[in-house]
Amino acid sequence: MKHTLVVRVRDEPGVLNRVTRLFSRRNFNIDSLTVGGSERPDCSRMTIVVDTRRVPARLVEANLRKLVPVIEVEDVTHRPTVSRDLALIRVRCAPNERSELASLVSIFRGRIVDVAADSVIVEVTGAVEKVDGLIALLQPRGIEETVRTGKVALLRGSAQAGAVDRGPGGQAGAGAPEGGLNNRCETL
Repeated sequence: MKHTLVVRVRDEPGVLNRVTRLFSRRNFNIDSLTVGGSERPDCSRMTIVVDTRRVPARLVEANLRKLVPVIEVEDVTHRPTVSRDLALIRVRCAPNERSELASLVSIFRGRIVDVAADSVIVEVTGAVEKVDGLIALLQPRGIEETVRTGKVALLRGSAQAGAVDRGPGGQAGAGAPEGGLNNRCETL
């Protein structure tokens, strides 16, 4: 099974390296990892999809919480989320096939973002399964290159409002420096 973890970290050099080294040392398998800014300029947000067939998700969470720049770890796998993946796909396409390809892509709410003499670049955003579905349909046409962002996820509605940093043992603010979460990056 795959679990989606949302990890808030202090925005400082080497954070991504520390997280990936942890996964490597512990032999945890990362299926997808995205990192970007957050609502706070001093915090970054990671969305990590982890294969938990060999290692329980709780063990991955506990290990992440031990890292100094990690502020909060939340498993959102079984919570209501909005999640998306973005893909850019270069597909072979003759000029006389473009309208047919555009129609196919529009079914997936994708769009053609670049046209060359013998290919087009398609952009699609959506659930991982939706992106996989379009890629499968484009495969027979001749995919030349694909790049994907990996999964990003946000809790739906006010579901995030009650989020609290729960360290090992389930204690709120465990592992937090004196002063709690407000001295680190605040959670919404």
